[in-house]
Amino acid sequence: MSRTPRAVTGPGKPDSVHGDPAGRTDRGENVAVDHVGGPGTGAGLPDPAGPGLDTSQTPGLVQLLTPEGERVEHPDWSIDLTDDEYRGLYRDLVLVRRFDAEATALQRQGELGLWASLLGQEAAQVGSGRALGEQDYAFPTYREHGVAWCRGVDPLNLLGMFRGVNHGGWDPNSNNFHLYTIVIGSQALHAVGYAMGLQRSGGDGSVIAYFGDGASSQGDVSEAFTFAAVFNAPVVFFCQNNQWAISEPTERQMRVPLYQRAAGFGFPGVRVDGNDVLACLAVTRGALERARRGEGPMLIEAFTYRMGAHTTSDDPTRYRLAAELEAWKLKDPIERLKAFLHKNGLADAEFFAELERESDELAKRVRQGVRTMPDPDPTLMFEHAYAEPHPLVDEERAEFTAYHASFAEQGDGGSQEGGH
Repeated sequence: MSRTPRAVTGPGKPDSVHGDPAGRTDRGENVAVDHVGGPGTGAGLPDPAGPGLDTSQTPGLVQLLTPEGERVEHPDWSIDLTDDEYRGLYRDLVLVRRFDAEATALQRQGELGLWASLLGQEAAQVGSGRALGEQDYAFPTYREHGVAWCRGVDPLNLLGMFRGVNHGGWDPNSNNFHLYTIVIGSQALHAVGYAMGLQRSGGDGSVIAYFGDGASSQGDVSEAFTFAAVFNAPVVFFCQNNQWAISEPTERQMRVPLYQRAAGFGFPGVRVDGNDVLACLAVTRGALERARRGEGPMLIEAFTYRMGAHTTSDDPTRYRLAAELEAWKLKDPIERLKAFLHKNGLADAEFFAELERESDELAKRVRQGVRTMPDPDPTLMFEHAYAEPHPLVDEERAEFTAYHASFAEQGDGGSQEGGH
């Protein structure tokens, strides 16, 4: 059974250099922290193993599975899974990564307008996603494809939004998974409001709000923290610290470890190895149980890494070093769980072969499904502007219909003054 940590402001790995807030450190190194107020005397000292190569349980970091696939214990957090559950988590990680790779390829081929890859963050999303109960509600950003998978959202419905043929494509109440939010940080407020509603309606669920390290600097997130703390809302804030807010590194975003921000608002925070699916599952499950018991909010910082670009319109080679990426590849979330399965005899060659076949089938369905998506009737956007018919909407619909028809006339060879 998971339980809350005994101390939430103890030593950890800060994201800034003592005396030099704009300085750069190699993410993943050991840096001491004395208290919530700032780094200790060991700050800025590089790990002798090199950037990002340390695989030990750094103080303050919850880890249950090392990058080498070794199962380790933690004094405050534990988890007990069956062999099938271990294999199920591995299956999730592999299929989510394959789906993400296919979506990236489709965007490069012009089939999607944009794509925000989750590469490297699979464990944080699958671990937290599988911790959710059926009654719990999730508020994602635009990158939570792994959580969407765990909540049963059809991948094609999700891709329809990035192709521009729908505004979300799934019923949030059917999956207890809200529509993607593009506005940075706003979903944290929505999540707290929903959680406060559960308090008043007597619901037995809890709420989880996803956001990134960059979004943690948004005022909306601070407001959400304040309301959640004051009203003791049953909400878990799950921050995926992937080390980069587009091109801005974490050490230029905050002075202390991100999870320690929670203490200033009056609720606990914990940093978990975001590439360890077992730790993410255990900590998120415990935080959700705590929220359901009426013990209030909690902040989880999943310390992970964005292996790909911010989106397909971004080029990360312009602002980060290749050595940093290579160092984090050694902590790959899929490889560590695969090593664990091998070492403990939990999966045979047939399991991996069958999973590869399933992965290929998923990729094929995604490719065919995206390319055959019908274009929507653009006038349908007016259907849900008001609950009842409205003359202003009717006027706008007629004007837009005429404008849209003008493109077809030009395509047929007709000429039109002032054509677009």
